[in-house]
Amino acid sequence: MFKKISLALAFILALTLLAPSFSQTETPVAAQEDKWCSGVDIVFFPGGPPGGTFATVVYNGAVQAAADLGANMEVIWSDWDPEKMVRQFVEAAATSPDGIAVMGHPGDDAFEAVIDDAEANGIIVTSQNTTLDRIEAKYFGQGFGYVGAENYSAGYSLGKEAFARAGLVEGDRAMVWGLLSQPTRGLRTQGVIDALEEGGVVVDYLEIDSETNANPPAGAPQFAAYVSSNPDVKLVVTDHGGLTASIEVYFDAAGLGADDVFAAGFDLSAATVEAIRAGWTDLVIDQQQWLQGYLPILQICLTKQYAFSGLHIDTGSGFAHADNIELLADLVQRQIR
Repeated sequence: MFKKISLALAFILALTLLAPSFSQTETPVAAQEDKWCSGVDIVFFPGGPPGGTFATVVYNGAVQAAADLGANMEVIWSDWDPEKMVRQFVEAAATSPDGIAVMGHPGDDAFEAVIDDAEANGIIVTSQNTTLDRIEAKYFGQGFGYVGAENYSAGYSLGKEAFARAGLVEGDRAMVWGLLSQPTRGLRTQGVIDALEEGGVVVDYLEIDSETNANPPAGAPQFAAYVSSNPDVKLVVTDHGGLTASIEVYFDAAGLGADDVFAAGFDLSAATVEAIRAGWTDLVIDQQQWLQGYLPILQICLTKQYAFSGLHIDTGSGFAHADNIELLADLVQRQIR
């Protein structure tokens, strides 16, 4: 025993003698500077309309990051319109900011040429919410990263969890309301569909039109018409934070009670918390969208100030439901989750 203690003490002593004294090391530059990203100009895309349930939380994260780091930030809202995002990106790049953080909804094909031009002009570009895999692979060394859920796996996970919790069996009917028309963003919708079809569920797919995409309550007549034609539907999955927050509106329009159809969707909001409490919404996957605002700003600052390469960060896919919603409710009310 004495020999073991002596050897341990000798090892610790050796490490102490070899390690540099903290008092002799210099304070890191970032610790010396309170706002170490001051003077850096960033254009940020929250994705949706001002006041939108999901986009607002993303925006709040970006605002907090800019305040913490000292960066100058311009915000551009896009109504979840991929064509508008590309057009706005070109306009933003023309102002020569230090960096631009984009939502990846337009996809690689639509974004690649304009991002190539921006990168050639020294603008740091990074993405959030929807991956741009080909562009990220090309420019990760110049700071192109990603912050968000992995779309297909998130959709698949929700589909499997909803299938189990709803008690579905082969031959049951489900409706998935999503965005398959968007090349990369649509992978999340596809994941939901694949998971349900693997269980033998009959899946009816509805594409979210542009009006409902920008203003979710506008989809109530379409939902009511679907339910009228398919009264045997047992599960509804809304692949959109704003639509998920509007479940009660849709059910009311279709004459459904809270327990008539199992409802699952994406992204927490204050309205969704209340819907879970009241039983309208049964299952929500949470991708922690506040981080999709905070971390892209940090990414651009790290690249601009310290030449860090792009970081690929999965913001997770935990589930919220009646059993755990009170753990998250206060954070959701504060628009952090």
